[in-house]
Amino acid sequence: MTDQMQAGTVAITGHEGAELEAYLARPLGDRPRGGVVVIHHLPGYDEGTKQITRTFAARGYAAICPNLYSREGKGVSPDDQAAAARAKGGVPDEQLVGDVAGAAAYLNSLEGANGRIGVIGYCSGGRQAFLAAVSLDIDAAVDCYGAFVVKEPPAEFPLKAGPLIDRAGDLSCPLLGLFGEDDQFPAPDEVAELDAELTRLGKEHEFHSYPGAGHAFFSVERTAYRPEAAVDGWKRIFDFYGRHLAS
Repeated sequence: MTDQMQAGTVAITGHEGAELEAYLARPLGDRPRGGVVVIHHLPGYDEGTKQITRTFAARGYAAICPNLYSREGKGVSPDDQAAAARAKGGVPDEQLVGDVAGAAAYLNSLEGANGRIGVIGYCSGGRQAFLAAVSLDIDAAVDCYGAFVVKEPPAEFPLKAGPLIDRAGDLSCPLLGLFGEDDQFPAPDEVAELDAELTRLGKEHEFHSYPGAGHAFFSVERTAYRPEAAVDGWKRIFDFYGRHLAS
């Protein structure tokens, strides 16, 4: 653990050369370190996600959270950017992959980078972490209750995204999945189906599902927060990245 870090807003280059706002947190010092791209949830680029980014810096990683809704306009509030993005059905998959690639390249350009990159995402970001892991050459991925990897969203759902399970064979790295047994997006049967497919393909992964936890159990500012599940989940994340992102 370290309590000395630098954190703040930076500009990075995303898909097709777009300039994106991003939140960067990194420990001070020159020891080699891995990088973590934090993919925010559908509510948007918010204080909760920035706190998560700082948590990784406190653990010795350079971490960055790109604002995936930056294209909705400079000078527009994050809430209004998120509302505009949701109205469009979220971020197109190709754009997400390009934005994560840009964030990873930024991390690898920093002094002390060891060249190893992890991604982590929550809610829609969980699905997008899986998408990044089957689209890019990265070193470790964490999916926190990412829905619609296995099934299509309901017709009335704001997120417009197709399932990704048919791309499981392209998984480029070990995958950690953290889920709630009371969640419906993804439901336990979807988690089991993805687990079975990754096992069939011989892909390195570990899934953990928590009883009494539903969607967004990591979110300390929401009533969905479940301390026991979140504490255990954080321990598993730090152990996972410790094994796969170390120099």
